Amino acid sequence: MQTLFGPQEKGFFSKLKEAVASTRSHLVTKIEDVVKGKKEIDAELLDDLEAILIGADLGVETSNEVLEKIRNQVSRKQINDPTQLKFLVKDELKRILDSTDGRVLDKEVAGTRVIMVVGVNGVGKTTTIGKLANLYRQKEKKVVVCAADTFRAAAIEQLEIWGRRAGVDIIRQKTGADPSAVLFDAITASKSRAIDILIVDTAGRLHTKNNLMGELEKMKRIAGREIPGAPHEVLLVIDATTGQNGLVQAREFTRSVGVSGIILAKLDGTAKGGIVVAIARDLKIPIQYVGVGEKVDDLIQFSSEHYINSLFE
Repeated sequence: MQTLFGPQEKGFFSKLKEAVASTRSHLVTKIEDVVKGKKEIDAELLDDLEAILIGADLGVETSNEVLEKIRNQVSRKQINDPTQLKFLVKDELKRILDSTDGRVLDKEVAGTRVIMVVGVNGVGKTTTIGKLANLYRQKEKKVVVCAADTFRAAAIEQLEIWGRRAGVDIIRQKTGADPSAVLFDAITASKSRAIDILIVDTAGRLHTKNNLMGELEKMKRIAGREIPGAPHEVLLVIDATTGQNGLVQAREFTRSVGVSGIILAKLDGTAKGGIVVAIARDLKIPIQYVGVGEKVDDLIQFSSEHYINSLFE
């Protein structure tokens, strides 16, 4: 995938492959095990396959869609070799992911590009912001982070630690300050410094708190007033280890504030990597980045082709 960043750095595929190792063992390895010794594709084998797909957290609806495509091919006698099942699943999962992949990311904008990062508490949002800032810094972009999560104790201090790791400045006020006021200061500073990228941290708001969602809408209005077209991205951070619960969060945020892309954090810590496919199918929102470790450079841009290959090869 070609982006504003240029080609992906060497070594990212090995990082991704390591990150999905647990998912691979719960999905691909189990498919390989269940077809061993089988002579034909029968109803029992397809039931076993369905259980494997659901167990990898593709979700019931996604699993049913994949199985329906396979059943149709079996009924039309296009396939009957159990060893083909793995490759059929691979093709179907890639087809679903391709429906949201391949979009041009990080289009150039005139002036400062504003990226709002949202998500509930505990998903790794602050860590992800530090990694995202580092990713842009490595590409010689001038980056500033706005510490607009003024509700959570120690949120600003934690962000400053990650800011130092990434080598970027943090625009902040005291805990309890108006998040929109902090954003306004950050935008003003970004304009005066000719900043390329402004990444905005937001409160780890639960999707059930309407007043906090209202605050997000207010911040979006202010950004758009001060910089035409801003925010240019609203990225939702989801903890991959939460599986289908992450999908529920994504639906709520999309309904309330609009989400242009997903960052899937902690992919290396779960066997539920199938949530990647469930998000693509259910929300039609591109997964833009995945977190594959705890270091500042352990955030990589998502590609459906690389993700599927890392699972099945």
